[in-house]
Amino acid sequence: MLFPEFKEFALPEILCVLACLAYVLILINYLINYLPASAFKFARIEGPHQDEPVSVIICARNEDDNLTEFLPKVLSQDYPNFEVVVVNDCSWDNTENVIDEFAKIFPNLKKANIKEDAYYKHGKKFAMLVGIKAAAHNRLVFTDADCYPNSEQWLRQMVNGFTQNKEIVLGYGAYEKKGSFLNRLIRFDTFTIAVQYLSAAIKGKAYMGVGRNLAYTKELFFKEKGFSKHYHIQSGDDDLFVNNAANANNVNISLSAESITYSKPKLSFKDWRIQKARHLTTAPLYNSESMLKLMFNYASLYLFYLSLLLLLMSPKTLLLLPILFILKGISQIIVLNKAAQKLNEKDLLWAGVILEPVLLIIYPIFHMTKLFYKPNKWNH
Repeated sequence: MLFPEFKEFALPEILCVLACLAYVLILINYLINYLPASAFKFARIEGPHQDEPVSVIICARNEDDNLTEFLPKVLSQDYPNFEVVVVNDCSWDNTENVIDEFAKIFPNLKKANIKEDAYYKHGKKFAMLVGIKAAAHNRLVFTDADCYPNSEQWLRQMVNGFTQNKEIVLGYGAYEKKGSFLNRLIRFDTFTIAVQYLSAAIKGKAYMGVGRNLAYTKELFFKEKGFSKHYHIQSGDDDLFVNNAANANNVNISLSAESITYSKPKLSFKDWRIQKARHLTTAPLYNSESMLKLMFNYASLYLFYLSLLLLLMSPKTLLLLPILFILKGISQIIVLNKAAQKLNEKDLLWAGVILEPVLLIIYPIFHMTKLFYKPNKWNH
């Protein structure tokens, strides 16, 4: 037989119980950390301040090509009153000229220049601060120079999140679809991370956001003393700020295809590995509750796949391995289905059954790279 009869509690029975418990933990993890985003239904609360003026802030260093391609899509948003502040941060390419040329066409475009200082080297957070101070309005929406909105309604959808006492709005920053296995891997990683932080925000426990698609008020920024708590860390202008400034009542999310921004993905594993290492440098600065949430997520996943491998130790438990793997895959697809539809990532549903274990294999590589990562340049 390929399945223990449980007449005695020996190794096969222990392995079966361990694997089943690991599957139960996976289900609990999905219900807590993934399902809220799938089940979320945004109910807009109409109010007199819903069309308040907005400042969009983009920091750019040597981004002339990306600004030429993507900036018009930001400047052409269907919103009654907004400005776009582009911070030209010490660019030595044609970035400044590109901004100046667009300013002749779009009167709502504002340029903020930062000149190179031989004695003071700065990162993106300083450029963000310059952009925030240059912004004329209280409501701020952030994206990157290599990003573009999925629709002309992007800005309106993000601003709609500023309802009642909401001071932070989290959006989804996706990556373009390229068709390669690496592209699917990057997109699945980005998608599942987003589902988790959006789900946490829905439950009033927001712990991060991404600067590719994020909004908050200038008033909140200065009330929290900006980036002062983590200015010494190169990354974290987005996730660490949200981690520090979010509370149970002041965060909303924008979860629709219209509110998505897209970015160009990395094309090589090396570039992606370095990008992930940079992002992971901020994780140790998250608050304890956020850390426990993330640890539970990854611990449950690693425990499940480890328990499947342990089932190979006994011929009596072999049949349970494909059964649990299929059950887990079905559970994953069911839980992520609605979120994948809302975030335009439906092609990742079935592929995710294979992509997830691959990600778990390579994640230790990212953490090893993080140990040797030396930030030496401005990054978005």
